[in-house]
Amino acid sequence: MSSRLAGTFGRIRANGAPGLVTYVTAGDPDLPRTEGILMALDRAGADVLEVGVPFSDPLADGPVIQRATERALVSGTTLTRVIDLVGRVRGSVQAPIVIFSYANPIFRLGAERFADRARDVGVDGVLVLDLPIEEADEFRNMLAVRGIDTILLLSPTTTDERLRRAAALGSGFLYAISRLGVTGARDRIADGAHEMVDRIRRVSDLPVALGFGISTPEHVREVGQWADAAVVGSALVNVIAEAGSSADLNRRVEEYVRWLKS
Repeated sequence: MSSRLAGTFGRIRANGAPGLVTYVTAGDPDLPRTEGILMALDRAGADVLEVGVPFSDPLADGPVIQRATERALVSGTTLTRVIDLVGRVRGSVQAPIVIFSYANPIFRLGAERFADRARDVGVDGVLVLDLPIEEADEFRNMLAVRGIDTILLLSPTTTDERLRRAAALGSGFLYAISRLGVTGARDRIADGAHEMVDRIRRVSDLPVALGFGISTPEHVREVGQWADAAVVGSALVNVIAEAGSSADLNRRVEEYVRWLKS
């Protein structure tokens, strides 16, 4: 049976316009407001919703997402509560939902228990930021038997051998980061982004979503010349931070995503 992610990327490829993957930190500013944010993203036409699990030591995240993580942790957000959140919005949201986490919260909960809960609430994919490709087989198989895609992260320093391994293990799509360092919006796309996507295309037919530094419709269109979708994280998290607890938070999120897709 085709997964929701496979169907979404099939439509993206058929339409010929770049897809948009959005990342938000669950629990920022709190979990009830995250519910509204996810529904606003879906209304605005985001193709895939990445829901970040806050972790106390977010090594790959830049200052915008680090601060969002701190706010989420203060508001009492845990992996279990993030899974419950997905369960509450799943019936109202059309887009695939991907849980984006570091390994520690998942293995602290218990990988099998996590996989069961994720299946039960309708999670479509899981990306574990710091799970090495070489150690991903067992976890990937655990998710696969439950109909959940394993999203693997690739960087400019990923060797061709590891790219081939990721192509064999991954499903749904491959998430390529366009530069080294921490996350954060930039003025321009990294110089090596096109080459990065080309390297992946040579070893895999899986859809490719490219992230790190994307914040404008021009960036999305540029990335769409090579990749299937653009990933917007820090710039969107910054919109949420600026709107904070204001009554127009959801409207501002929706307007920003509609602008990105314009």
